[in-house]
Amino acid sequence: VQLQASGGGLVQPGGSLRLSCAASGARFRVKALGWYRQAPGKQREFVAAITAGRNTAYAPSVKGRFTISRDNAKNTMYLQMSSLKPEDTAVYYCTLADQGSSITPQDYWGQGTQVTVSS
Repeated sequence: VQLQASGGGLVQPGGSLRLSCAASGARFRVKALGWYRQAPGKQREFVAAITAGRNTAYAPSVKGRFTISRDNAKNTMYLQMSSLKPEDTAVYYCTLADQGSSITPQDYWGQGTQVTVSS
């Protein structure tokens, strides 16, 4: 399984950004998918997850601002981030779990993409 994250960059506070994660080597539509992030000097933390049945889960810190989605036809997952804050600055990682119902998918990890929120 290979996961390729993209879409990171520099954005001003209050701005928006969309991350993408392309997957290969897996039966994408039956897998659970997720995003984690790690800020400098902090532990990696859960951001959001979407199950094979399209149930979603979010960390309290991003709920209402971030939206996770998936396009099974393109084997791609997205994280739409809005109302970004400086504390959202981190390396964002996409993940996949073989168990389609998992809301903490961590079986496979992609490389990270840097998101920096700064004026």
